[in-house]
Amino acid sequence: MTDTIFALATGRGAAGIAVIRVSGLKASFILQRLAGDAVEPRRATLRLLRSEHGTAIDEAVCLWFPGPSSFTGEDCIEFQCHGAQSVVALMLKTLAGFDDCRLAMPGEFSRRAFENGRMDLAAIEGLGDLIDSETEYQRQQAIRQMMGGLSREIDQWRSDLITVLALFEADLDFSDEGDVDGRVVAAAGAQLKGVRDRMVGALASSGRGERLREGLTVVLAGPPNSGKSTLLNSLARRDVAIVSSIAGTTRDIVEARLDLSGYPVTILDTAGMRETVDPIENEGIRRMLARAEAADLVLWLSSALEGKIPPPESIRQLGDRVVTVLTHMDQAASPQKGLAISAISGIGMEDLIRLLTDRAANTLASGEEGVVLTRARHQEAVAEAKAAIDRALAGLHSVGTELIVEEVRLAIRAIGRITGHVGVEDVLDQLFSQFCIGK
Repeated sequence: MTDTIFALATGRGAAGIAVIRVSGLKASFILQRLAGDAVEPRRATLRLLRSEHGTAIDEAVCLWFPGPSSFTGEDCIEFQCHGAQSVVALMLKTLAGFDDCRLAMPGEFSRRAFENGRMDLAAIEGLGDLIDSETEYQRQQAIRQMMGGLSREIDQWRSDLITVLALFEADLDFSDEGDVDGRVVAAAGAQLKGVRDRMVGALASSGRGERLREGLTVVLAGPPNSGKSTLLNSLARRDVAIVSSIAGTTRDIVEARLDLSGYPVTILDTAGMRETVDPIENEGIRRMLARAEAADLVLWLSSALEGKIPPPESIRQLGDRVVTVLTHMDQAASPQKGLAISAISGIGMEDLIRLLTDRAANTLASGEEGVVLTRARHQEAVAEAKAAIDRALAGLHSVGTELIVEEVRLAIRAIGRITGHVGVEDVLDQLFSQFCIGK
């Protein structure tokens, strides 16, 4: 981390403001050369920025954050320039002209924050989720993790397991004293069971944390011309899919992301199910069945003009994940039982949206403010730690103290991977590459 890095932290294109960030050993030198007069730390200061040749670049607000009390833990600058593309281009070119100063790689600012101990890996993942969040509940979950909600629980587990190690080390040191062993076993067993129970609770709700990041997936299925594309456009409130009376218009999967009362929902419009010799249409139907099998909910649409067409066996076998919806109710001669809608006139749409929202809430809501495991790697680490604790508890009265201690150490090591204390080199590159360059 000897290089000083810089990047545009706001979106490209003309805008009122563009924020350019700089972090590294030369930040103070760069600020002095561009802004001239000294800038007071953590105080927004307006300065005329000039290039090395004295050419005026822009009048900008400068923020100076001396390390280690900065986002990255290094000396940092933020230049809040005007968002003209010409200004941004000249600023980046000027910064690149300084020795040992280069454009940041994706996520490099956050990686430096991690490597300098400013944020642990779980908090960094929460930050990434916050940047990517689309709905209110995604934001709430992400900010809890970014602010240390998961890390605090992991640290408490780690502290309790270290206490167990201390108890057993005392047993090893004073094993000749007959009154120590029973108390050690009882205290260690209670401590281990307490940690194990909390891990079991976290694992029980872990799917919801990860699912909230991804959102609820809903597949629109049905025969051709049953109103799938029209419904997708109505839910998305824009023309996402082509609507046509010609059967087989939709061949590939078309999707739209929705925010339903704070829950992320992805709606998939798929090929109409029918017997056909068209190989492309048959491929579309095959893809539809594959997506329906993996979906959280399948809306089987049939037109009121054709009468209720029951779903085929390949759809019925999905059980309670399938909901039958009657469409084209604006053209129906009489009211129908069950969920009946018209995506054009709005008949029944409130009931459908309520059904989708309730299903999203039941599937995605964690129902708790505590520890939420939001990634598969979190679940794997906790499951591995729990297995080690189970082995320790099983051998508490039957194996040597050294073996119990080793299982506890394995559990500590496993949960340490969540916050990045041990063994995370293989996930760092993948994680930080998903961040934008300015973060």
